[in-house]
Amino acid sequence: MSRKLTAINDLPGILPIFPLSGVLLLPGGNLPLNIFEPRYMAMVDDALCSSSRMIGMVQPKGKEDAVYQTGCAGRITSFAETDDGRYLITLSGVCRFHIKQEIPTEQSYRRVQAEWERFNIDLAPHADTIAVDRARLNNLLKAYFRQQELSCDWDKVELTGDVDLLTALAMICPLKSSEKQAILEAPSIESRTEIFLTMIEMAISHNVIADDDDCGSCCH
Repeated sequence: MSRKLTAINDLPGILPIFPLSGVLLLPGGNLPLNIFEPRYMAMVDDALCSSSRMIGMVQPKGKEDAVYQTGCAGRITSFAETDDGRYLITLSGVCRFHIKQEIPTEQSYRRVQAEWERFNIDLAPHADTIAVDRARLNNLLKAYFRQQELSCDWDKVELTGDVDLLTALAMICPLKSSEKQAILEAPSIESRTEIFLTMIEMAISHNVIADDDDCGSCCH
C-alpha cells in the first residue's frame, strides 16, 4: 500500500492544506492528528482516494485566512475511525513545499498549487547522524523539560539517532508558532538543528532570568 516518494515528479501539483497553529510537521517526522471537523474529514476522505494520499500542513499567519507560504506535506500512513465518528490519522512528513497560489474550489477545505523544487533536499537520502554534541543536547533537554514540567524516556532518547531525535523534538516541544516556522524553513538539517538548540537555550535562559527577577521582587 505504501509507496516511497523519491523525486519531485512523484509529488502532486495540487495539494489540500490543513492550517493548524502551533503544529509542526517535518520531513521524516510522524504527526498524529485527531480529525473531527466535517471539512477536514472530507479532506481526509479525498486524500485517501488519491494516489499520493498527501495533505499539506501549514500554520495560520496573522488574521483572517492568511497562512505561511511554506508548509510540509505528509502522507497518510495510518487511519482509524472512532466509535463517535472521528478520524485518527498519522501523517508521515515527505517534503516541504511553497504555496505558489491558492486554487479556487467548491470543496469545503482549501487547496493550493504546490511548488516543490526548492526543497528537493528533503527527498535525498541522509545519514543517521549529524554534527550534534549529544552531551550538550542532553543537558539542554533535561533543563528544558524540567522547566516545562515535561516527562521523557531518557533511555529511548539515548537509543534514537540524531536526525530522528532532533526531528521529533522540534515537532513536540512547546515552541511558539513563529519559532516552529523558522525551524521548518531552515535550509538544511544541520541549520534546523542549530536553530532548535538555540531556541531551547534561549527559553532556558529566559526562564532563569524570570525566576531571578521574581526572587528579587520577593526579597525586597
